[in-house]
Amino acid sequence: MSKKYLIVGGSSGIGLALTNRLATEGNKVIVLSRNKNRLELNDNIEHHKFDVLDPSENLPAFEQEINGLAYCPGSINLKPFKSFKEQEYIDDFRINALGAVKVINQYLTNLKKSEKSSIVLFSTVAVQTGMPYHASIAMAKGAVEGLTRSLAAEFAPKIRVNAIASSLTNTPLAVKLLSSDEKKEASAKRHPLNSIGKAEDIANAAFYLLSEESGWVTGQILHVDGGMSSIRLL
Repeated sequence: MSKKYLIVGGSSGIGLALTNRLATEGNKVIVLSRNKNRLELNDNIEHHKFDVLDPSENLPAFEQEINGLAYCPGSINLKPFKSFKEQEYIDDFRINALGAVKVINQYLTNLKKSEKSSIVLFSTVAVQTGMPYHASIAMAKGAVEGLTRSLAAEFAPKIRVNAIASSLTNTPLAVKLLSSDEKKEASAKRHPLNSIGKAEDIANAAFYLLSEESGWVTGQILHVDGGMSSIRLL
């Protein structure tokens, strides 16, 4: 049976891969993003312009029920601690954490109209595993993990809330970190599976968490990171 999903940031990277997977399975997908990018609109996909960093923009209102919501916007801002400006911490927090709060607050009524619904947020392996130069993003995504568990408790049993903590993934957001074969090889070697994650790897996990197949899963941080957070090879 076709369901309706809302994907914020669904026109690029992981969000795009998730949008395409949902639509291919016959579901209706509403995408909110700054622009259409590589998004191909069809009978199952509609697009609405929204920039999470623009306080003057209002989220569009919908009357119908929403079966699942994924908040995909994120940032990769890596530098030594002393190099960060206060505004950078604020911007990273706004796009990663406060943006999710704003979206969930706007569409909570739509999610409650569904008999069972699901929210998927995104974190990073750098929250559980301390890494240099990740102070700003780890702080922002740490807030996302706390939000995930708190909302899972508050919204149960009707709405499930989970997050995915990924490692570096080959998406447009990470293009500067994977801009050469040498960088790609070095990044792959940091993972026990000796490879870099693809957008589809993360999107498949998000698809699972949105689907009824994960109906007994809530309040979880699912690590999809090539083994980085839990395995040390000898």
